[in-house]
Amino acid sequence: MINWKVRFKNPQFLAQLVLAVLTPIIAYMGLTFEDLTTWIVFGDVLLQAISNPYVLGLVAVSVYNAVSDPTTEGLSDSVQALTYDTPKKKGDA
Repeated sequence: MINWKVRFKNPQFLAQLVLAVLTPIIAYMGLTFEDLTTWIVFGDVLLQAISNPYVLGLVAVSVYNAVSDPTTEGLSDSVQALTYDTPKKKGDA
C-alpha cells in the first residue's frame, strides 16, 4: 500500500511525478522545455504521446521509478510511512 495522501502533500513528489511524465515525452519527440511555449503546442505534444504506445511505456517506467521506494520491498511504503498524515520532516524521530 502507498500513502498517496501524504505523497501528494509533498511538493518534491509532485515535481518528481510531473517530470516523470513530461521528460520521456519531450525527450522522445526531440523537444526541449523551451519548445513548449503555448498551451496549444503543449496539448498537441500530449495528444501525440497518448497515441504512441512506446512513449506511454516510457512514461509508465518513469512513473514507476518515481513512485517506488527503494528502501522497502515491493511497491508499498513502509509500515511507519503508512501512519504519516503529513510528509516527515528532516530530523523528526
